[in-house]
Amino acid sequence: MSSLAQRIHDALPQTQCTRCGYPDCKAYAQAIADNQAPINQCPPGGQAGIVVLADITGQAISPLNPEHGTETPMTVAVIDEAWCIGCTLCLKVCPTDAILGSNKMMHTVIESACTGCDLCLPVCPVDCIEMLPISGDRTAWDAWSPELAQQARTRYEARQHRLRVEEKFEADKETAHKQDVIQAALAKAKARKLT
Repeated sequence: MSSLAQRIHDALPQTQCTRCGYPDCKAYAQAIADNQAPINQCPPGGQAGIVVLADITGQAISPLNPEHGTETPMTVAVIDEAWCIGCTLCLKVCPTDAILGSNKMMHTVIESACTGCDLCLPVCPVDCIEMLPISGDRTAWDAWSPELAQQARTRYEARQHRLRVEEKFEADKETAHKQDVIQAALAKAKARKLT
């Protein structure tokens, strides 16, 4: 990542909401640095974020692009535990591992870790998740802080690391299983030759 992309990434709110059209804040930062995306696609950063990004990039300040959402108060997900069926779909999409639960057990949200990204809403088959505003009328960087952004970024990076480790473990397990099947087949063929 270039130093410009790094500075842009550091200025983003780190909600990892994907509203900008990119899979995470880092990808959006890189796209801005590469002149492939404008600086006005981050609703959680809002107009204040656009001003900061304009200062970093030298681009003109423009209004938030409504195609990517609007500037709203900070929210957190709340799960109606009486309706939760424990499908785990929300766990799989939460970018900061802010949702706890297991298969066929009710889930709950760690409020202090929730970025308000809304990614859990569309995957819930029983609509038991609601986004509740927690910042009053304050929006964007008036509601969010650099400390919260750093916490969200740290949790997101930890989740990404965990997913890579799990993926490697599963791949290694699959490879070992295939090797066991091959060895068993070879042993069976060898035994047939001896009889």
